[in-house]
This record gives sequence, structure tokens and C-alpha cells, in this order.
Amino acid sequence: MEILKELLSTNTFQGKVDWIGISSGPRSEIKTQDTARIVTGGVEGDHHCRPTRQSKRQVTLIQAEHIPVVEAILGRGKIDPLLLRRNLVVSGINLAALKYQTFQIGTAVLEGSGNCPPCSRMEENLGPGGYAAMLAHGGITAVVVSEGVVSLGDVVSALPLA
Repeated sequence: MEILKELLSTNTFQGKVDWIGISSGPRSEIKTQDTARIVTGGVEGDHHCRPTRQSKRQVTLIQAEHIPVVEAILGRGKIDPLLLRRNLVVSGINLAALKYQTFQIGTAVLEGSGNCPPCSRMEENLGPGGYAAMLAHGGITAVVVSEGVVSLGDVVSALPLA
């Protein structure tokens, strides 16, 4: 793990927030927003937000650069981020590296907690093969370290390793 920490200490790349979405229930429509408040437990107003329960899936992020890959695998045109059911679409930084780091988005601080694998809903949202197309392209999950506000265009950057 020490070697991994050393290698990640050079992660000085910065990304940005391209899209924000919140769902009030498991099968509820995703509502696109320009700003979201990140609170203890997740994204305020999102059904995954559970301030009183520890969860590794408090905030979900997907890399914008992976969406065209999923589109190509499925052989279809543009996929609306609404269909992917993640909270944030981020570009310009490798989310797989952030899965092992603490990072800042807007005024919120998050810590990567793992992969965000697709759910069976991807078959419904993206059509046949949607689940398979999303494997390894589903992004990451994160836990809230420090509350804050995230807005479109905000910088995403890894914080120095302790």
C-alpha cells in the first residue's frame, strides 16, 4: 500500500464537474441540477443520502470520457447522463485513481470508497447489453469527509496524501 500511496502522490491532475443529478427515490426520475449540497451521508435530496448510517455509496461519480466508450460498445448515439443514475459526471481526471484518495470538489471533500458497478437498471435504461457495456465504466463511489457545495464547472482535484 505504501508504494501505491507514493505513486498516487504525483496525481496533480485536475478535472471538472460536467453534470449533477439527484434522484429522490430508487426508481424516481433523476433531476439535473447546477448545484448540489454535499452533506454527511451523501448528496442532499438524493435517496442514497443517509446521514445516520455509514455507507460506502454516499456519492456516485462517473467519468465523462467513459460515456462515449459505453455508447460505442452499445452501437448507439449519445447517452443522456440521466440514464446512468450517477450523482456527478466528471471530466479531465482519472476517477479510478481517486478511488484510493481524498479529493475535493467545489467546497466538499470526499474520499474514494470503491467502484460503482452497474445495476440491472442499465438493461432497462440503455437496452440489451447495457449492464455489460457499463462494466468497468460505472465510475466510483465516495464517502463525505467534509460537507460543501458542488457546482457545474467546479474543479476536482486530489488532495495531498497524509
